Amino acid sequence: MFLGLLNRKEKLKFLDLAIYMIDVDGEPTLVEKRLLETIKAELGKEIVDEYTFTRSDDVDMTIQFFTDSNKVVRNIIFLNLSKIMLVDDFYNTSEHILLEKIQKAFQITPEKRRELIKLVYEEKDLREKVKRALEDEETI
Repeated sequence: MFLGLLNRKEKLKFLDLAIYMIDVDGEPTLVEKRLLETIKAELGKEIVDEYTFTRSDDVDMTIQFFTDSNKVVRNIIFLNLSKIMLVDDFYNTSEHILLEKIQKAFQITPEKRRELIKLVYEEKDLREKVKRALEDEETI
């Protein structure tokens, strides 16, 4: 979501964090793999072709890269990582700890965190409502 607003370097570094978030709790689920494909499409072919798709050895350096970014960039990164964490409805402790670490490094307030995570849930709810509406013959 809104990944197109990032510059080339930010997109590549975000992909590092996204893959780390997906891998931190073990083998990626099918839902996580699908979300990664959606993220790759949003980032664009040039970024995907340039990226090596190996998890960064030093996630702390990748997080640190964004600490000097503007607030909008940090919020976009946090929002998308929250989406990754919540996509499979399995809230793993490792994911939670990583997101807390990023929240602290990005200086995201608890209020902003709640707001961004609420948006992830609202997007999930909307997608589910659309899905049900499309499947329900009476609403067509």
